[in-house]
Formats: sequence, structure tokens, C-alpha cells
Amino acid sequence: MRELSTGRRRWPRRWPLQPVPRSRWEQQKPTFRQARPTLIDAALKRAEARRSGNWYVFAASRDIRADRPHGARVAGAELVAWRDADGRLRAGPGACPHMGAPMSQAKVDCGDLVCRWHGLRVGAGGGHGWRPYPAHDDGVLAWVRLDEAGGEEPTDRPVVPRRPPAESAVDSVMALTGTCEPSDVVANRLDPWHGAWFHPYSFTHLEVLEAPPEIDVEEHRDRFLVAVTFRVGAGLGVPVRAEFTCPEPRTVVMRIVEGEGAGSVVETHATPLGRGPDGRPRTAVIEAVVADSGRRGFALARAAAPALRPLMHRAARRLWRDDLAYAERRFDLRS
Repeated sequence: MRELSTGRRRWPRRWPLQPVPRSRWEQQKPTFRQARPTLIDAALKRAEARRSGNWYVFAASRDIRADRPHGARVAGAELVAWRDADGRLRAGPGACPHMGAPMSQAKVDCGDLVCRWHGLRVGAGGGHGWRPYPAHDDGVLAWVRLDEAGGEEPTDRPVVPRRPPAESAVDSVMALTGTCEPSDVVANRLDPWHGAWFHPYSFTHLEVLEAPPEIDVEEHRDRFLVAVTFRVGAGLGVPVRAEFTCPEPRTVVMRIVEGEGAGSVVETHATPLGRGPDGRPRTAVIEAVVADSGRRGFALARAAAPALRPLMHRAARRLWRDDLAYAERRFDLRS
């Protein structure tokens, strides 16, 4: 034991990986007094009051291809997305205007969609009563603007969070669907106190350093600041400081502000899908991790991005498999 303590004292502080002292899960400091429901609800209401311009995330950018269409559902609307001859993102109603055939099964020809039922062709300019939706590709995520569903004053572009430069970052996108509403997903992310309790396999030594007050919140103070260690192996972790903010009503951004990977972000987007066969709402959690580092060795991570993405995807999916159960439980109690 004494040798282990000596090793920790000699461990270079400049290294990103640091020893994590062993501790029993049940001996953590309880956080229920700090995680006040009224504080979380107040932060959620402020987020929901922000404007989205009627934009919704519906897929990873790399999932939209030029050789085949991509089907999706947002706010009860059936969508189809594809890339035109110039590689630009296009999106529109998912039903053929002729007899309602699924355009997600159409063929892409010269940047147009050709329906497989009767050969009706539509493109970026629409036609035959079919009108495309405004779409935006931010390089990581694909967005669509649905003015009828959003009901706000539309904007030309979505609110895209600030990210590390694309040329130096590695990104991964994960999606899961839960039986809940977007507010339940956002509320889950606005409760950082549950991290080390509910996800001990990923987080340890979590402390909320700052939380916004319930009222009279200035914009720059409307954030949660946490100190947390990300577990990366037995007895090792990466300690950082991170902030949680909501740039628009269906997005929560965790940004590392100090420590290894400063500037890296995890964007959690909660997209309403509509109601399922049971009449209950479905929400897609579409989470983008955009990681960067100033260390020279990170160039190897960028070169290995295709191999790293499945690992990043698996880690995010494990977290959200648990957190969707949390969000669904919140919805059930509220219902």
C-alpha cells in the first residue's frame, strides 16, 4: 500500500492519465441535497425558452450518401434525405406525391430521386406538388427545418455549437430511441450530480463546482461546471473540468474547459420522432462527440479515426442505454 502511494506521488502531473484511488461506490459523498429538482427544472425551462429556428438534428452527416436515400422521422413527419450531384444535403417529405410510395426506397439518379413504383422524379427544386425542406449539413450532423412542427420564426441556419476545428478533431455520432419527450433527455443532462452514481464505469471523483441559480440568471452564468475523472482503465483516469450549457431547447453541450482535450465537446440532441404504436412519444437521442487535443500524439488518433469511432460509439451507447431508462422513468412519473 505504501509503495502504491509513493507511486502516485511520483506520477508526473503533466501526463493526461492519472492514478485513480480505489473507492467503494456506496462510500461516495451523496449528492441528493445539491441535485434539487427545482434547480434542474428551472434550467430546463430556460433552455426550452431559447429559439431553435425550427431546426432538428436527424442523422449523422456521414450517414447521408449520394448513392442511396436515407429515411427518417421527425416530429411525426416522414422524411427522406440524400445528396445531390454536388454532394449537398437535400431533404423532403418521405412520401411520393403520386401514390405515397416511400421515397426512402427511391433510386438516386444524377442527384434526383426516382420513385421505384412509377418512376416519378423529384430533385432539389421539387416538382409534382413535392417540396423539399430546408436542410443543413454542419460537417458532423444533418439538420432539417420543419416550420409547421417547430412553430417558431424560422432561421436560415440552426444553432450549431462551437466545436474544435474539423481538420484536427475526431468525431463520432451515436443514436438511440426512448419512450419519452425531448425535455426528459435534456433534464437528464442538466443533472450532472448523477454521473458517478449512475455511471461508475465511466466517471469518478465528480464534483459540481458551479450550478446556475434558479432565478435571475445571467446568460454567461447559465451553466453547470464540474470536475470529473473519466475512467479509461483499471486504476487510471483523465481528470478534467467541463461545463454543460444549452444553446437551444433540444441541445445540451458538454465542453471540456480545462485538462486533457480542452475544447472537445459532447453534443446531446433530443429530437422528437412522434408517437409510437402505443400512442406514447418517442425521442431520438443523437449524440455527437467531437474530440481534439493539442498533444502531438493526437495525430495518430486522427489517422486511426475509422477504428476509433466504433469504440467511441460503444462508450456513448452504454451511457445512454442507462440514461434513457432514467429519462423514460422521468416521463412515466410525470405522466
